[in-house]
Amino acid sequence: MDWLKIIHILCVMGWMTSIFAVPRALIYWKRDFAKTSENGPLGDLTYRLYRFSAGLMVLSLITGIWLGAAVWAFDTWVIVKLALVSVLVAHYMMTGGMVMRARRGTFNESDFYLRVFNEVSVLGVIAILWVVVVKPF
Repeated sequence: MDWLKIIHILCVMGWMTSIFAVPRALIYWKRDFAKTSENGPLGDLTYRLYRFSAGLMVLSLITGIWLGAAVWAFDTWVIVKLALVSVLVAHYMMTGGMVMRARRGTFNESDFYLRVFNEVSVLGVIAILWVVVVKPF
């Protein structure tokens, strides 16, 4: 099970990189698009980062659920963690919607909204880490 934990942690780290980076990259992509009216390399990079990390998210979920069942028998803290992770998945899907709209040249969100949206994910990750480390339930 140690290898499974290692794979889980690596995949989560990669997924978190995208969760924190893509909303911020959307700000710069939006600014670049306003100047050039083209997606350019920044848009391509943002899209590729999002798409690559989608696979990491799936692997994180699979390994996390496997660990939750096999190692911790779905203790209460595991269920709470999975509930918090589902909120993070919803956040990630919303980010994906913004990326897909941006590829079509539609940027509906303000810079301020994207900054706040980005920071909300940090609060979610802190909550997840607290549940995993403290195991309060």
